[in-house]
Amino acid sequence: MDMDQLRHSLRGYSGRSLEQRAAWYGPAAEAYARARPAYDPTLLGQVITAAGLTASSRVLELGCGPGTATAGLAPLGCSMLCLEPNPAFCCLARQHCGSFSNVTVEPVAFEDWPLQPEAFDVVLAASSFHWIDPAVACAKAAAALRPGGGLILLWNKELQPSEAFQQRTAELYAELAPQLHRREERADQVAILNTLAEALIDRRHFERPLSGLVDTSFIYSAERYLDLLDSYSGYLQLDPAVRQLFFQRLRLLIANEWEGRLPLTMLSSWQVARKASPS
Repeated sequence: MDMDQLRHSLRGYSGRSLEQRAAWYGPAAEAYARARPAYDPTLLGQVITAAGLTASSRVLELGCGPGTATAGLAPLGCSMLCLEPNPAFCCLARQHCGSFSNVTVEPVAFEDWPLQPEAFDVVLAASSFHWIDPAVACAKAAAALRPGGGLILLWNKELQPSEAFQQRTAELYAELAPQLHRREERADQVAILNTLAEALIDRRHFERPLSGLVDTSFIYSAERYLDLLDSYSGYLQLDPAVRQLFFQRLRLLIANEWEGRLPLTMLSSWQVARKASPS
């Protein structure tokens, strides 16, 4: 995917109205929270080191969702102000992070949030920065950061089943959801992540980022795998009757031919970009 294709794809997220974005994952919020994997501890450790995060850091998180990355970083003790416009996600994040007194979750979009100038050491966006209006994202994030503060972007790419599973499900996808039948090779995912960082991090506001990659593997039950699919935008857009039939048949296939245990792999990445000094 080249830069122009990626920017066109990203407009499908940030180009929606704030109301649409706030409601987008509402019907699948519980499935999202159950099925999406946490950020790998190795990845978080690399990010903490690269960003210089400590217990005294002030963190502004943009689009915290159900608190997936929040809960991974909160034990460090840093103060975290987390913005989440989706009411269902906001409720889940408060539940998920309720034991952390250093975490505050506010039900607001970053675009509508009253700016606190130079009040934060870090701005964090975990698989969410592409949802923010690009005219606002980097400029406002930089304005919220103290001099020398850092922007952290975290990404979990879509979990990938084996090539054997991909081939076995080809006929089912061709019948019911041909537009969703794809499997990304690791090299393609690396290229997408690198291009994503280049497209989203505005060099007028931030320096060239540090970055890292982490590979992880999982075993998912059929139900958790279907919850996972139900948390992806493409599956959310399927006609409900088609999605129900597709999931019924996929559930049977995993139960009968994979003994209900589906191996998956995932590539995650991080970028840490320092706020640019005034020219």
